[in-house]
Amino acid sequence: MSKEKQIALHLYDVIKRPLVTEKTQMGLQSNQYTFDVLPAATKADIKAAVETMFNVSVVSVNTMNKFGKNKVFKGRKGQRQDTKKAIVRLKSGDSIAVGLGA
Repeated sequence: MSKEKQIALHLYDVIKRPLVTEKTQMGLQSNQYTFDVLPAATKADIKAAVETMFNVSVVSVNTMNKFGKNKVFKGRKGQRQDTKKAIVRLKSGDSIAVGLGA
């Protein structure tokens, strides 16, 4: 397998899913899309993955780490997984068909 294909496969693993909430839908008006990404992904990885998957130009990437809460379920203590989300701003004129209203 060539090196380009290995990199492309890795980039497709970076983005887990789009986040579709009322707040993220309001971000679509300013060309911002929100994705749940791998916790180890860097901004450069996220930018390359979005540009490769959707054929768009990315202007900026902002990331946030969300640490898992401690929970008790049926008397047993546990912790939710840590997650990372990325807000990606696209060049004006580009769009991605994601969510309810897109």
